[in-house]
Amino acid sequence: MQIAILIVATLLIIAWLILLGRVTQEDWLQAGYVKLFDSHKIIKKLHAKSRLDEEKISGYSGIALLVMRFIFCRDSKKKAQKFEREIECLKNGDLRRINTFVMPGYVLLREIEAIGKSNIHKTMLSKCFELYGKKHAPYKTKQLLAQMLSYPVIGVACTLILGVIFLSLGNTSAGYAIIGVGTTLVLVLVYALFDELNDLVQKRQAAISRQFPNVVSKLALLVTSGMIMDRAWKETAYSQETELYQEMRKTSKELDNLVSPESAYSNFINRCNTKESAKLASAIMQNLSKGNAEIGRLLKNMAHEAWQERRHTAKRDAEKANSKLMIPTMLLFLAILVMLMVPIAMNFSGI
Repeated sequence: MQIAILIVATLLIIAWLILLGRVTQEDWLQAGYVKLFDSHKIIKKLHAKSRLDEEKISGYSGIALLVMRFIFCRDSKKKAQKFEREIECLKNGDLRRINTFVMPGYVLLREIEAIGKSNIHKTMLSKCFELYGKKHAPYKTKQLLAQMLSYPVIGVACTLILGVIFLSLGNTSAGYAIIGVGTTLVLVLVYALFDELNDLVQKRQAAISRQFPNVVSKLALLVTSGMIMDRAWKETAYSQETELYQEMRKTSKELDNLVSPESAYSNFINRCNTKESAKLASAIMQNLSKGNAEIGRLLKNMAHEAWQERRHTAKRDAEKANSKLMIPTMLLFLAILVMLMVPIAMNFSGI
């Protein structure tokens, strides 16, 4: 049995090494492109955090300002500098920054065309389109699929070898437990990559839905005050840094680049993929020729409905939070009950 397990582990490692040897320059370039994209996104988030920290400490002055700046801003700046150095290394052709363990997955994607035509590829591509945009979605999809293909091979092989080591030492139960639990854990962690993508999409859609009432209220205020729709859209888009506002900025830039309003707002609907954004963009497209008065009334009604829905959502979230708090509350109650009953029981037993 041990020999069979060891043979399987050896074959997996050999297959992984063969695939690693078949990695082409195109595969390295695709992995490097995604690495650059991820680094730029992290730097952007760190700079945004630094700006927020600067706003928080802007009320301080003198030595207090220096101390607060050292505490809050230093870490973000150091991390940003680290990723900037990483970007420079990648641009200079230093491939050591790329995760080698994922590269056999790129080979499988390139050589097995059925993977690229599968339903899971289409699903992940649509979700990556929402998260990263049309330009970067194919590369991020390939990265995630490459991870899901490469990690199980090397992960299961290492688990089997570790299990065989314990079996050879005579610890049969520990050896089989490591093989069973370790293999299951590797597969669960691989599935977690796909599940994390779903989670990111859901969180993004929830964030867009939360921001919608503020956006439509501001649009209604600006339009009813006499501002044309394009200008109101741009003013609203550049007023905050959150998800919905960033998508509005992309639409505003498309309009500035003479993209037709129908195409620009349709792209906005596809990127956001929420019923609220679809309703807003569809209403704007349908009423572009009717003037500010008609759109203003429509936006006011939409804002009222959005705030009503926001209140209902807040109530539902509060009810969910209460139900989730029941378990820790019961556990706390049981702990207190045990703390009270144990001394009483000990006193009775002493009598």
